[in-house]
Amino acid sequence: MPKIRTFIFDLDGTLLHTLPDLVEVTNTALEHFGYPTHTTEEILSYVGNGLRALMVQAVPAGTNEQDTQKALDYWKITHERIAGKNTHPFPGIPETCAELRKAGCKLAVLSNKYDGGTKQIMDSKMPGAFDAVHGEGPGFPRKPNTTGLLKTMEELGAEASTTAYVGDSPSDIETALAAGVLAVGLNWGYHAPEELMEAGAQFMLDSAEDLLKLL
Repeated sequence: MPKIRTFIFDLDGTLLHTLPDLVEVTNTALEHFGYPTHTTEEILSYVGNGLRALMVQAVPAGTNEQDTQKALDYWKITHERIAGKNTHPFPGIPETCAELRKAGCKLAVLSNKYDGGTKQIMDSKMPGAFDAVHGEGPGFPRKPNTTGLLKTMEELGAEASTTAYVGDSPSDIETALAAGVLAVGLNWGYHAPEELMEAGAQFMLDSAEDLLKLL
């Protein structure tokens, strides 16, 4: 296995345990418009393909595009107000990222969360820990489109042969493989490890510290 010098990470379920806040923000937005709310398990099943996909599934079936957009816009307002209240890094993540940077590695975040929300939560929970932070937005279409990953690698001056993309979803694994980088899955995220293995994960993490084995 090649030595990795650039580590690019998914956010939700990989670096940060954001689900409690995603549940609160989503249900607050739904309640605002008089829509039924959802359980944690239901909202978890909606996570991973970006905010629009989450809201399309969260609003009642048959909700028109205009009303879905209103709910999405209110979600963003609510997220800016309360996001981060119950969010925290997974065990060992801050310490391991610090070790990787100490070893001279480049670190970045590439999320399907919208760009403003991605930057806000990373600035709040792990300020200054990454060389680049990107979410879904202009020029950064959501995964499994590889555009954002390739642009982030170019920004960092990274070679595919020494880059890993680390994530907790099959989409993350597919993105890594399509971009020609090491596809790293993990056992603590929001998707079953078996799903990641079936998607083609080339290395699985039992703990954040396992990343140091890739140096």
